[in-house]
Amino acid sequence: MLARVLGALFLVAPALAVWHTDATFVNKNTSVAADPYVRWDEGTKQYWAYSTEGANDGWYFGVYTSPDLATWSKQSGGALKNDQNASRLWADDWYWAPEVYYNSNTKWYFLFYAGRMTNPANAAAYFKYPDFEEASKIGVATSRSPAGPFVNIQASPLDYFPFDPNYADVNLIMQPPFLVPPKSLEEGQQAPKGTYIPHIDPNVFFDYSGSQLQGIYLFFSRNCYRNWVWDAKYGKYIEESNIYVVRLDDKWWNDAQAKTMPSVHKDFKDVNKGKAANWTQSINDTYAGPTRADGWVSIISRTLHPQIWEDAHVNDYSASGGTKKDRRWSEGSTTVKRTDSEGKSVFFLTYSSNNFENVNYGVGYAFSNSVLGPYVKSESNPILSQDPSRSIYSTGHGSIVAVKGKDSSDDLFYVHHARPSATDTRYLYVARLFINADQLYVAFGPNSGDIRFPSSVAPLKLSVEPSTGGNYAVHVTSADGASFDLSHPGNRVQAIVDGKEVAASSGGEVSLNGVGGGVVTFRYQRARYNQSEPWLGVKQFEGIGKALQYVEVNLTIGA
Repeated sequence: MLARVLGALFLVAPALAVWHTDATFVNKNTSVAADPYVRWDEGTKQYWAYSTEGANDGWYFGVYTSPDLATWSKQSGGALKNDQNASRLWADDWYWAPEVYYNSNTKWYFLFYAGRMTNPANAAAYFKYPDFEEASKIGVATSRSPAGPFVNIQASPLDYFPFDPNYADVNLIMQPPFLVPPKSLEEGQQAPKGTYIPHIDPNVFFDYSGSQLQGIYLFFSRNCYRNWVWDAKYGKYIEESNIYVVRLDDKWWNDAQAKTMPSVHKDFKDVNKGKAANWTQSINDTYAGPTRADGWVSIISRTLHPQIWEDAHVNDYSASGGTKKDRRWSEGSTTVKRTDSEGKSVFFLTYSSNNFENVNYGVGYAFSNSVLGPYVKSESNPILSQDPSRSIYSTGHGSIVAVKGKDSSDDLFYVHHARPSATDTRYLYVARLFINADQLYVAFGPNSGDIRFPSSVAPLKLSVEPSTGGNYAVHVTSADGASFDLSHPGNRVQAIVDGKEVAASSGGEVSLNGVGGGVVTFRYQRARYNQSEPWLGVKQFEGIGKALQYVEVNLTIGA
């Protein structure tokens, strides 16, 4: 009986009112960023962005924070210090595509990134050949703070040696500078078999079923190097980058001291050893080559599923007058899992194709019922691409983040890089993302114009305190208490007397010098895309049907 009464009480209990705001944001091109990865950090109650570009001198990887996915504040330094001893550096250059993951049990943050080795001995140790041009691998560093500094677990890359035993390594029969591949498939097939795979753009996917971790998977891009693929349509070799996946072990994730280097799962370790005909471990006694030959699963490639929009660079050699290779890129993937109405898991993977400077650079997606595939590309690809009419170019290589990190949330955003012109550097942009598992559908909302705030940012709070010399310090915080950077061009506080603006904030202060005594209204405003009304006061309300209230403070000041 008691259970029934409690159940009845639970059923009729009123739902808590949800705060809403009419606030919007504009992608302002204030944060230099390439290959951005964004995550919600519960400890700091902010979104953290990590970028290939944007770090201070002496550092790798720019770091930004935001309370709302729009007002980004650059953190000093970067994620990884350019110091051999302090950071246990192993890569020489090409520090690209950082992503950070947090283990709430061990309280460690893990930074995955790509880097390249140019030292001949190191290149030979991982790729057999000392002159291997793009000797790219994945590094893993740790920190107790999302701000870093991160320190590599070891002065060496991730314990993984992906090997392709069936690849005819046509570089070995080409002439420097290796721009012209064999003219026929028959000629190319005469090349020695086997190559170690250089790789970039790590994305770690944690496959949970409820609260149970089923497996940890590393998605990555095979470099557009040492991967010449015969294309029957064009009748020639084209050098490709493809997206692969491999399962990782979980010892590193469960190590309370974060001293264990991630390694490939036993199901993939050494599975390709002995499969390449006439393979030798090293080229001579000076350079000892790798001994492992690990496996992988191909996810995105021309061979698996050709799409014409990915062919923007297949004639670059002739178009460039013989200075560029014919290439095809698929990189920068992010994987998420959703459940359809029948309770089946659907894995969605976004990826970028073509070079970011090309007009056809954009984002596509694929889907599967298994994390290891096979994946099917959507025929609506690309789903995000440049739009000169809105001054948005080079849209791609982003990450998917749910509001406040809630994986089950439908309030999703895709944080990506783009350029305001065809010659600008890349900046951090944000677009809404919609996923429907039943329809196998992924689509973007706008990434220009006035974009609605993410949920859970409201209620916003404005505080005002007297400062010095007729100035007033103003401070705006989110529902979680995270501060808004009022020096950001998307934010300001307006001072109003008798219905008219008398001043506006510069950074975190409003100067009322020359303003007579009386009641001053301090009102929080957001920048608008529509320049006929460049600023608009922010309103919010608790529950549908309630009156909207400005985010403002009234203060009486002396004459």
